Amino acid sequence: MKKALSTLVLLAVPTFVTMTAYAATHDFYKGKTIRIVVGHPAGDLYDLWARLIAQHMGKHIPGNPNMIVQNMPGAASMIATNYVYSVGKPDGLTLATPMPALYFDQLVGRKEVQFDWAKFTWIGSPVRGEYQLYMRSDAPYKTIEDIRKATVPPKCGSSGTGATTYYMPKLFEETLGAKFNIVTGYPGGVAIDLAVEKGEVQCRAFTIESFFAREPFHTWRKTGFVRVLIQTGRNRDPKLPDVPTIYELMDHYKTPEGSRRLATVVLAAGALGRPIVGTPGIPEDRVKTLREAFVMTVKDAEFLAEVKKRSWELNPVGGEEMEALAKEVIVQPPEVIERMKKLLGK
Repeated sequence: MKKALSTLVLLAVPTFVTMTAYAATHDFYKGKTIRIVVGHPAGDLYDLWARLIAQHMGKHIPGNPNMIVQNMPGAASMIATNYVYSVGKPDGLTLATPMPALYFDQLVGRKEVQFDWAKFTWIGSPVRGEYQLYMRSDAPYKTIEDIRKATVPPKCGSSGTGATTYYMPKLFEETLGAKFNIVTGYPGGVAIDLAVEKGEVQCRAFTIESFFAREPFHTWRKTGFVRVLIQTGRNRDPKLPDVPTIYELMDHYKTPEGSRRLATVVLAAGALGRPIVGTPGIPEDRVKTLREAFVMTVKDAEFLAEVKKRSWELNPVGGEEMEALAKEVIVQPPEVIERMKKLLGK
């Protein structure tokens, strides 16, 4: 009898602990506001994803806190990421959406970096992402081979060195022998697309997801205003069946092993998708709550209906997986660091 009672007590402990943690989380978040700081302008797909998640995630957090989005664009999300890391309190009320490749700048030791990528609290991402590079169809560059042979390289727009718009063309230079003139300083993707329409620049590299998610790309594809020259997946995306992958082209051009290793590190950013992170040091019970709320959000019927209505892709990544990857990519041998520095012009 005593043994049976002891067993019941032991079985009851986890439940009691769980209920206590739930109550504590409920008491903390009740009446509070969670802020997602977006390092991109309003209307950018990072911004649109953050707003959709904010619209639905609060109801899956005990205490039903309000969730708002604050735009803080600039330097490929560096400004927002530094702000959240340095100023945000470790209380689970301040989140951010950094560019998934912002760890490049930490790897090469840029002085602008005020964060440690591995120390962020990783909540989740609604998608993983492979990349493509589009080119204005009236530009004299119909293939990567045309770019390799060009005496005047094409101009690609970019917001900063931590953005896909910068490091993807640089990776194509390093691995395929192509040359690009990268024009930086644009506040975000929407501004780059406008610059392409105006003829200021001719190309932009970013996710396949974005290219099929919104205007002006729906219209551009219909009118043939742009063409896609390359994609980064190991296999061709079904939406781009005639576009060669970087791996096919590396085989074709017999890219050296060192450059291939660099490509592996760079393309790992795609697995982080459109990350949502919190400040370092958030209490474990709140981290668990936020991660679980994210998982419930991406399964929420109303959320899924909205994603379907917008014709967006949904391929979520959990916070635990993202945390492991973030810790892995930030530790690289010296030879890879040196190649990264060359890639980013450090």
